[in-house]
Amino acid sequence: MAAGQPFPIQFHGLSEGVAQARLKAEGYNELPRSDKRTPLLIFVEVIREPMLTLLLASGIIYLLLGDMKDAIILLALAMMSILITVVQEARTERVLEALRDLTSPRALVIREGERKRIAGREVVRGDLVVLGEGDRVPADARLLAAHDLQADESLLTGESVPVRKVASDNFNPDQVLSPGGDGLPLVFSGSLVVRGAGIAEAIATGARSEIGKIGQSLSTVETEPPRLQVQTRQIVQWFALVGGVVSILTVLLYGFSRGAWLDALLAGIALGMSMLPEEFPVVLTVFMAMGAWRISRARVLTRRAAAIETLGSATVLCTDKTGTLTENRMSIAELRLKNGKIFRPVHGLGSEIPKDFINLAKFGRLASAPDPVDPMDRAFHLLGRSQVNGPEWKLARAYGLRPGLLAMSQAWQPIEGGKEFIVAAKGAPEAIADICHLSAGDRTILTSTLDAMAAEGLRVLGVARASFAGKALPVSQKDFAFKFLGLVGIADPIRASVPRAVSECLTAGIRVIMITGDYPVTAKAIARQAGLNAQDVILGEDLKKMDAEGLALRVRTATVFARIMPEQKLRIVGALKENGEVVAMTGDGVNDAPSLKAAHIGVAMGGRGTDVAREASSIVLLDDDFGSIVKTVRLGRRIYDNLRKAMGFIIAVHVPIAGLALLPLLFGMPIVFGPMHIAFLEMVIDPACSLVFEAETEEDDVMSRPPRAPDELLFSRSMVGWSLVQGTFAFALVAFIFIAASNRGMPEDEVRALTFFSLVLTIVSLIFVNRTFSASPVTALRRPNTALAWVLLAVILMLALTLFWPLAKSLFRFGPLHADDLALTIGAGILVLVFLEFLKPMWPKGLRS
Repeated sequence: MAAGQPFPIQFHGLSEGVAQARLKAEGYNELPRSDKRTPLLIFVEVIREPMLTLLLASGIIYLLLGDMKDAIILLALAMMSILITVVQEARTERVLEALRDLTSPRALVIREGERKRIAGREVVRGDLVVLGEGDRVPADARLLAAHDLQADESLLTGESVPVRKVASDNFNPDQVLSPGGDGLPLVFSGSLVVRGAGIAEAIATGARSEIGKIGQSLSTVETEPPRLQVQTRQIVQWFALVGGVVSILTVLLYGFSRGAWLDALLAGIALGMSMLPEEFPVVLTVFMAMGAWRISRARVLTRRAAAIETLGSATVLCTDKTGTLTENRMSIAELRLKNGKIFRPVHGLGSEIPKDFINLAKFGRLASAPDPVDPMDRAFHLLGRSQVNGPEWKLARAYGLRPGLLAMSQAWQPIEGGKEFIVAAKGAPEAIADICHLSAGDRTILTSTLDAMAAEGLRVLGVARASFAGKALPVSQKDFAFKFLGLVGIADPIRASVPRAVSECLTAGIRVIMITGDYPVTAKAIARQAGLNAQDVILGEDLKKMDAEGLALRVRTATVFARIMPEQKLRIVGALKENGEVVAMTGDGVNDAPSLKAAHIGVAMGGRGTDVAREASSIVLLDDDFGSIVKTVRLGRRIYDNLRKAMGFIIAVHVPIAGLALLPLLFGMPIVFGPMHIAFLEMVIDPACSLVFEAETEEDDVMSRPPRAPDELLFSRSMVGWSLVQGTFAFALVAFIFIAASNRGMPEDEVRALTFFSLVLTIVSLIFVNRTFSASPVTALRRPNTALAWVLLAVILMLALTLFWPLAKSLFRFGPLHADDLALTIGAGILVLVFLEFLKPMWPKGLRS
């Protein structure tokens, strides 16, 4: 029966006046939207990041002190980082807005006895909604009339198999009925009609619907702040305090000891510039923005850039089944004949069907709708389409499912001549056995076969055929003489990329947990195909009986959760977080949204996913590919590794800079560096730590080591200690050159040039030392890094300018350097590299802890 076909009962519906009054009183039939993230709002969010705030503040301070060059450099870097982040996140929001517009449904309603098509948002409580195949249900509604109606409620329940709906005159409005399960007299907003037709009265719209209640519950879920953000905020405060105190003490020391307060102020500024951690915010912001750009090329959008790094530290990945691990489409997985022969098509499409199985495939298709919406009907059509067409037939009559007979039949008549009808039937195996009048022995064999197929997680249908030569087709399908052809096993196939992705997660020490609303047998079958241990399964009914302590204990070992309700997903995520896990949650349905928001990292499917799920998440997979999650984990770990390398380099390089700024003050020697020299050094350091280290490829073991501990500090004692060792050795070597040259009576401008060149080349050596945690220098050199090549070229050119261009030479107050002086500076750089590379493998606890 088509959607437009009249039902025996005539319906009048609401009047336009009543409908408009209810629309005004109760509001539009849509979910409350969070405030749109405009570029201005994103800009405000970005500049509130503590590290970027410090960068802007540092630039403003230097601007107020009159240090225009440094101020311009800092502010330019800040604005560049802000621009990258705002453009990236604004692009993400535009894509999400486009996805949102595609999901706005229209509805066919009856008002004042007339059918009219209106926007889904204008449906009001009491409206009579006409439903047909392919329609998206616009509101929660009770069925007043239904003909063979089935609905896909997977966005609400996570179950991929459509459920059968029935009309009921005895519906109690106070009765609480949830989506899922056959035989309910309700249809729910957001579900898809895949078979049949019906007329339903809207009983809940907008936020009052089941989908709306889930959306509203998101407001009570707190989003977990990125741990890196919390740590960096503390580091910023500490460095700002130390840098400020040391700068003030320097001014006072110099002023009281020498009496030259202007020189004291310049020395204090130089030392403050050498100690202020302006590189930290540059590094953090650029790394996150560049990470978002890199992963976007793999069709992954990041709504919060910091989430990429957090995903790299995930210890548990909770995933939905339908549409995430599986393709969310039904496919023929197995054909079984009555004699026990088995055929398993390859992916259910384009397989060469053996001759013995052609009739089974052919009549399964003839028993399906000619233009299918139902996913199981589509599966039959896709199976060997070119091999089972046969002669041309026209549909003469369709017999739908009935509560007493869960089978459907279709009678076909040849288009050209011939009076004999052929009849194809499919349905529940027990129903097909009944209409085929199978013997007790055959039924026993059928039952054991069913059990074996069900154990594999298959949805099993029986298929039968009959012929009819009469003039008038019988009223009931039971009146045909059906012959049993065999059984068909249907499944939602697992995505091809999933087993490998799961294997990589397990190798990387990330537990993968499947949480689904589907039945345990199906869940276990998919888990086994994905490569998960499917022995430890927890059902929703069992979970209800657990207290918080018991659940926290069970989630330590459980791998599969089946028949789980949306609120239970939230409990599972909460229990994992209580155990100290860093939780990533994937999903696409409305039922996933609360847990997506509650997890440390919410990963939504962008293609099939709902608006609610996308807005609750921090990462969106545009291609719905589970394998993309592993790419993001890999990138997250690479970002964190490279971030630690850059931060370690920053700490190391500031030791000799600050030491050489402070040394002359302590020993009464001429000041070697001023603000100009420090600004030049920053021009080397900033690109090195924000571009060179960001572009470093991942370590060889990036996906074969366990996730870092959730409480691991970015600036661990081991890493800070190693950085101080690097910086102290570089400082000692350059200080020795400075003191020795001064004691030999070398002119002050030549001493300054020699010391400066030695320091720059040792800084270049520190870049190479920090490029890798464990690989040898030779291996590191083989890794491509275009940014490093450009930085090295820029350093050589700038040093040449300061040495040979008279104007630059006078600005830096440099004297001439001879060949032996240059050889000494190069030797200093080589000595730093060789000594630290020799020491690196012996460093206790390694460099990652």
